[in-house]
Amino acid sequence: MKVVALAGGVGGAKLLSGLVRTMPPENLTVIVNTGDDFYWMGLYICPDLDTVTYTLAGMDNPQTGWGVRDDSFRALNRLRELGTDTWFRVGDVDLATHLYRTEQMRCGSSLTSITRRITERNGIRCRIFPMTDAPVPTLVETSEGTLPFQDYFVRRRCAPSVTGFTSRGIERAQPPPGVLEAVEESSAVIICPSNPFISIGPILSVPGLREVLRRTTAKVLAVTPIISGRAVKGPAAAMLEQTGRDVSAVGVAELYRDFLDVFVLDERDKALASRIAALGVQVHIADTLMNGSEDKLNLARRLLAMVS
Repeated sequence: MKVVALAGGVGGAKLLSGLVRTMPPENLTVIVNTGDDFYWMGLYICPDLDTVTYTLAGMDNPQTGWGVRDDSFRALNRLRELGTDTWFRVGDVDLATHLYRTEQMRCGSSLTSITRRITERNGIRCRIFPMTDAPVPTLVETSEGTLPFQDYFVRRRCAPSVTGFTSRGIERAQPPPGVLEAVEESSAVIICPSNPFISIGPILSVPGLREVLRRTTAKVLAVTPIISGRAVKGPAAAMLEQTGRDVSAVGVAELYRDFLDVFVLDERDKALASRIAALGVQVHIADTLMNGSEDKLNLARRLLAMVS
């Protein structure tokens, strides 16, 4: 069975870590959001790609959800001493990834090929693709004007009220070679419990991706990132409210209804099942909260059982 997963950062990485232990990793293809990507100190940073990579390599920092476990920050501390604004925290081991990626890009390599080399050298056996090789930065429309995503998310800590999102240059972007084919040839597509606006939304905006999800014969499932009206992590619930949508799993299902076959609802929200079913989407109820290793494994098994 071949599976394609669409993933953002921490929530997506948690589920992926369960999937690679539940199925042959080489049968899993992951398409990762790159709308968060940006330049920092001249280096090209890919936060979601790195979170997924570090997690699957067993290098992730479970306390922060980002960066490398037990990393040091000597370079960042020295930059602070030199008067640099160090609002974006990059550890020393993490820094090596960004140096390598930026140098390879300068030499003409695509983000897809660089990602493949990084994942292979970290012992990762599933295929991980950026959603596109082109830079398509997410811009957040807010009550204080348009902000680059990392300024909104990290520097301003999601404080301004959100009114919308733009992916700059998305109309000219293309999915990397092999991505659309992977979806068409898969048995199942899993939308990970990532933020539907800033993690999954940019992936779906890449020309051709939403369309292939609509026409694929694979079963398309989405796992809720919202439980009891709250995001498991991050600003998804606030974004639902600020953009005038239902602040619940229902609001997420509505965003995916045009291509979705199954919505995986958390058992704490089972009362919402009928509202989601009314959208024309099948509902499956499960414990979707992944607090530990066994939770990730159990959820992955449940998902694969739905399509096996």
